[in-house]
Amino acid sequence: MDVQEQFADYESAALDAVRNAESAEALEQVRIEFLGKKKGRLKDLQSLLGKASPEERPELGKRFNEVKQRVEQAWGERKDGLERPPESVEGIDITLPGNPLVIGTRHPLTQTMDEFRLIMGRLGFAVADGPEIEDEFHNFEALNIPHDHPARDPLDNFYLETAQRFSGKPLLLRSQTSTVQIRVMEQTRPPVRIVSLGRVYRPDAVDATHSCMFHQMEGLMVDDSVTMADLKTVLRLFATAYLGDDVHVRFRPSFFPFTEPSVEVDMRWKDDWLEIGGAGMVDPNVLSAVGYDPEQYTGFAFGLGIERFCMRRHGIDDIRRLFDNDVRFLRQF
Repeated sequence: MDVQEQFADYESAALDAVRNAESAEALEQVRIEFLGKKKGRLKDLQSLLGKASPEERPELGKRFNEVKQRVEQAWGERKDGLERPPESVEGIDITLPGNPLVIGTRHPLTQTMDEFRLIMGRLGFAVADGPEIEDEFHNFEALNIPHDHPARDPLDNFYLETAQRFSGKPLLLRSQTSTVQIRVMEQTRPPVRIVSLGRVYRPDAVDATHSCMFHQMEGLMVDDSVTMADLKTVLRLFATAYLGDDVHVRFRPSFFPFTEPSVEVDMRWKDDWLEIGGAGMVDPNVLSAVGYDPEQYTGFAFGLGIERFCMRRHGIDDIRRLFDNDVRFLRQF
C-alpha cells in the first residue's frame, strides 16, 4: 500500500470513529488514537513523510495537512454536538420558550422583622435570641408573675406534656419574648440594651386581629438612670421610623407584673386606636431575680406586636391573611 492509500485509509477510519463516538469519553479515546501527538496513527503517518523522496515530499506534505485538518474539524464538531443539550427530550422540544421562572420573595413578616432590627440597631440596641420552648422560671417566675396569676392558667398556655416527661419539669411554648430579657440579664451585667424578635404562642381565639401564634419584638434597656421618658422617646422614634411622621402613638396607664409603672401602647389606625403592645419600667423584683441591685439600676422593657405594625404599614385588615399562604396575596410584597 503506497503512502496516498495509507492517508486515505487513515482519514476514512478516523472519520468513522468520530461519527460513532457516543460519549465524550469515547470521543477522547478517538482523539488519542488518531490525533495523539506522542503516539498514535497520526504519528505513524508523519513518519512516512521522512521516508519520501525530496520530489514527493511537497505533495505528500500538503496531503498530510489536508487529512489532519479534516479529521480535527470533524472531531471538534462532534465534540460540540455531544456537549450541546438535545433539542428534544422524550418528545418535548426544549428549544421552545417556556414559562418564566417565578422567583419567590421574603414573607412580609420577615421583611418587617428585618427592618425592625435595622431601626433598633440605629438606636443602639443589639439583637438577642432565645428558645421558643421555655420553663416556668423564665416564662413566669423571674418575670414576677405569681402562681395564682391568670396568665399562668394551663388553659391560657401551650404546655408540652411530652417535653415535661423527659425534662422532669413543666415546659411550655413561650407566651412572650420577655423570656429572652431574663436569659440575657442572667449572663450580662449592666448596661444592657437589647431587642429580641420571634414567635410567641397563646391559645387566643383567632379573629381579624388575634392569632394563637404571632410575633413580638421585646426591648430592654437597663442602666444607672433609665427613666420613663427614655422609654417613650425610644418607642416614638421607632414608630416614626417604621410608619412615618404621621403616625399617632398614645400611652395608657396599665398593669403588668414585670413592669411598674406600666403602660399600654396604642397607635391610631383609620378612625380608632389599636393596641400594639405593652411597656413600662422594669419591676425591682425582676431585677432582683437576675442578680441586679434595684437600688443601683433601673430599666425599661416593651413588647410590640409585629403583625400589627406590618398590617398598619401595608393596609392589611385581617391578620389571618399573613398565615393563609395565599401566593396571590403574598406576591404583592
